[in-house]
Amino acid sequence: MSKQRLGVNIDHVATVRNARGGAVPDPLRAAQLAEEAGADGITAHLREDRRHITDADIDRLVAGLRVPLNFEMAATDEMQAIALRHKPHAVCIVPEKREERTTEGGLDVLREESRLARFIEPLRDAGSRVSIFIGAQEAQIAAAARIGAAVVELHTGAYCDAHAEGRTDACDAELKAITEMAAYAHSLGLEVHAGHGLSYETVPPIAALPEVLELNIGHFLIGESIFRGLGPAIAEMRRLMDAARGA
Repeated sequence: MSKQRLGVNIDHVATVRNARGGAVPDPLRAAQLAEEAGADGITAHLREDRRHITDADIDRLVAGLRVPLNFEMAATDEMQAIALRHKPHAVCIVPEKREERTTEGGLDVLREESRLARFIEPLRDAGSRVSIFIGAQEAQIAAAARIGAAVVELHTGAYCDAHAEGRTDACDAELKAITEMAAYAHSLGLEVHAGHGLSYETVPPIAALPEVLELNIGHFLIGESIFRGLGPAIAEMRRLMDAARGA
């Protein structure tokens, strides 16, 4: 089984910084520490209201990273222009509501298929790999393939929530859906990623899925870094992922 990539989302380093203002903690420094600890890429979500990552953060990440940058963004003209200016390695299109604390659910590609197809075309032409963040639903995956996305990132939030709340049947059902839809997406020629809410306890079954080539994990690792340090927190996640794949 191929080695699975780990993308580390550094959004909430910026959340802590912005809570007080000033320059610390520095998201770029966190990204560089993540690189040293074995992260294969860095994810940053520039939201429309700039609640954590800022435009200046994106400028510094593009200039200062050696590993690929995965630029998460809503499907708006403003964000498209920023992505086209920077030309990151990957662009992940996510749903976004101003009042939400974190991304809730996957993108409804089926409802916006024509608009999204037009939206991602210039991003692809600019050389960015386009990923669509969606729930583990066959119709949404098929729509993502039709609009020309290279990657789908399957939303693991409901699975992680069910695990945290001790709802075993729901947790098993969500894992079954992710397993089946990872295989379905792969059969359509899509690269499969997964993420949202993953922790040390929930990552092994997802990491074990052979079709899932990348996990993107942020909030848990930033939280765990308070107790372990960022490098050791990432190293432990990397160890669990490798163990799950039999590496």
